[in-house]
Amino acid sequence: MRFASGVLGADKYERYLEYHRRSGCSGEPLSEREYWRELSAHQEANPQGRCC
Repeated sequence: MRFASGVLGADKYERYLEYHRRSGCSGEPLSEREYWRELSAHQEANPQGRCC
């Protein structure tokens, strides 16, 4: 199941939290809702080769 989550991108928020913790950011991490909203906005503003 973990492999499928990685392939589908379902674990992106957990990886973001891990990165935030390890990088020593002083601010609070984005909420899960904020994270997905910002990721979506970034992908719309910077289209790359991705399916769908």
